[in-house]
Amino acid sequence: MEKKNIDKDINKGKNTIHRRDFLKVVGAGTAVTTAGLVGCKPDRSRISAAGTLGEIPTDKMTYRTNPHTGDVVSLLGYGCMRWPLRARADGNGQEVDQDAVNDLVDYAIAHGVNYFDTAPVYVQGWSEAATGIALSRHSRDKYFIATKSSRNNTYESGVAMYNNSMKELQVDYIDYYLLHSVGGGDGIPTYESRFEETRLLDFFKKEKAAGRIRNLGFSFHGDVAVFDHLLAMDIQWDFCQIQLNYQDWQHATGRNVNAEYLYTELVKKNIPAIIMEPLLGGRLARVPQQALMMMKERRPNDSAAQWAFRFAGTPEHVLTVLSGMVYMEHLQENIYTYAPLEPLQETDYAMLDQVTEMLVDSDYIQCTTCEYCMPCKYGLDIPRIFAHYNNCVSAGKLLKSSTDENYKKVRRDFLIGYDRTVPKLRQAARCTECEECLVKCPQSIPITQEMRRVDAYVELLKKQEEF
Repeated sequence: MEKKNIDKDINKGKNTIHRRDFLKVVGAGTAVTTAGLVGCKPDRSRISAAGTLGEIPTDKMTYRTNPHTGDVVSLLGYGCMRWPLRARADGNGQEVDQDAVNDLVDYAIAHGVNYFDTAPVYVQGWSEAATGIALSRHSRDKYFIATKSSRNNTYESGVAMYNNSMKELQVDYIDYYLLHSVGGGDGIPTYESRFEETRLLDFFKKEKAAGRIRNLGFSFHGDVAVFDHLLAMDIQWDFCQIQLNYQDWQHATGRNVNAEYLYTELVKKNIPAIIMEPLLGGRLARVPQQALMMMKERRPNDSAAQWAFRFAGTPEHVLTVLSGMVYMEHLQENIYTYAPLEPLQETDYAMLDQVTEMLVDSDYIQCTTCEYCMPCKYGLDIPRIFAHYNNCVSAGKLLKSSTDENYKKVRRDFLIGYDRTVPKLRQAARCTECEECLVKCPQSIPITQEMRRVDAYVELLKKQEEF
C-alpha cells in the first residue's frame, strides 16, 4: 500500500499527510460484516449519549481477519481495565462486582464481541480472575483472550506471571499475548532488560511454538526508537497495540508518537493494529460545544464518542478497537457503532481536523485516566482530579477572569463538583511533589506540575478575587 507526501520528524513524533492521501493510507471503506456468533433475543430501543439508538443488532458486528492466524475478530474489543466494583459485604474496601461483569460479558458475546483484553495489573490485580470467571461460562471458541507480561524484572517472575494468567483466566492457551507497554522507562535499555536479558522473549517464542500462545505481539507507549527496534527484529509479530485516535493521529503529546507514523509502519510490515485509547481517556467523548455542533450538523443522532470510534475503526489494518466499558449503555452504543461500521469519508476527516485544532489549543491536561499512576502513596486520586478539571475545560466552563459570564455560578459549580468528585484528603492540594508517579505515566504528563496548576486554580476560585 503506497503512502505519499509524508514528511517525517520522528524525533518530535510529528508527521504530516495530505488529505487526498489519507484514505489511501487507512484503506477506508473495506470493512465487512458477518453473522453474529450467538443468538439471543435482542433488546428493544436503548438510550445513549446520542439519543435513542434503536434496537441493538445481534448479527451485524463488523469483523476483521488476522492475516497470520485467520482469526476473525470483532472490530469492537472489550478492554477489561475498569470492571465494575462494589463495596465488600464486610465493609472492608471494594471488590469486583462479578454479577455485573458476567452480565456485560454475556451481552457483549451475544451481540458479536469476541475479543477481551486484560492484564495482571488491571483493576487492582483482579481483572484476570473476574474476566476468567465470566468467559469460562461460554464455549472457548466463542472468544479470544488477550493478556500481558507486565512489570517483570526476572525470568522467574515473568514465567510465574504467565502461568498465573493461565490459571486466573481458566484457559490452557492464550490467544493474544503482549509484551506490555514497551517504550517506557529508558527506552531500548529498559526493553532489553525486561525481555531480552531476562530471556523472557525466548520463553514466549517457545510457548508460541508449542501452541500455548497463539499470537505474540506488544503494546507500545513512549520512545519511538523502541517501536522501530522491535519492527526491525527478525520476528513476525502477529499484532501490535498502539494508541490511535483523531487527535493523536498528528498531534500526539508527551512521549507518545503520532499514530499516523505507527500505523503506517505496521502496514508496511503487515502487522495488524490493535487500538487503545480511541477516546483519549474519555476526552473525545466530551468535546467543546462548538465541536459537537459541527458533528451534529453532519450526523444529528451520533455522539462525539461514536465519531471517535468510527475514526479508530475505519483503517483496514485495524484488527480491533478496545474500549473499557463499565456501563451497559456504553457497551450498547459501541456495539451499535460497529454493527455495522460506517467508515469515515474524506469530508468527515476534514471536519475532525477542525475539531482537533480546537482540542490541541485547549487547556486540557493530557490524562487518559489509565490509572497507571495509582495508587498514590499520599492518597491523591490523580485521575479524578484531572478528569474533573478536563470536564470543565470541555464544557467551556474554565474561568479566565472574574468578569466572565456567569462567573459566580460557574465558580460554585466547579468547587462543589470538585468536592463531590474528589474527597478533600485526595485533592491536588495534598500533593507533596514526591514525583514517584512521573515514571509510571505512559503519557509522560508532568503530574506534579499539573497538580500545582489545578490547585492554584482552585485556590483562586476560593478566594473570590479578580483574576
